[in-house]
Amino acid sequence: MLGLKLPTDPRWVNIVEMNIDEILTDHAYCEQKAASTAISLIVTFPEYPELINEMIALSREEMGHFKMVHERILARGKTLGKYRKDEYAIALQKFFPKGGSRTTQLVHRLLYAALIEARSCERFRLLSEQLKDKELAEFYRSLMESEAGHYTLFLNFARKYGDRKEVDAKWNALLEYEATIMKDLGTRETIHG
Repeated sequence: MLGLKLPTDPRWVNIVEMNIDEILTDHAYCEQKAASTAISLIVTFPEYPELINEMIALSREEMGHFKMVHERILARGKTLGKYRKDEYAIALQKFFPKGGSRTTQLVHRLLYAALIEARSCERFRLLSEQLKDKELAEFYRSLMESEAGHYTLFLNFARKYGDRKEVDAKWNALLEYEATIMKDLGTRETIHG
């Protein structure tokens, strides 16, 4: 369903199991960045009222997810760790050339967001199926379903605002590129890395 060309190595869950606190901190910041992306789309593309309405709802939902992850961190007797860059997202966003029309820029940002959500969904599925901590596994199952909805939301908007054939070609090319990035990831205690 997600179209990912290279699945995450299931051994990544072993890294997570040994570094739950680090994963939770990284995850919290991922949720914060997702909310920030939604807000950025509102600020940058105010001429799309349907997109604006969905991004308002999405930013609220993502901050709700941030709160849930933060509560789990606190429940473990920890505090939110330092902010860290998402090397996966940074590498991914180098694929499309900068510039172009406003519509092109919007489509590219929507495709990046769709792919980040798709990869998060895939990772959360692994966590929901393989984590030994059953409460945390169930938490990731609920988030997995949410991420799948976000992935389709972004992809559908890209297809709505851009030429469908061109958007689908870009999406497939981005999926291929993402697979090359993933070959070097999956060995760190981060959601995407």
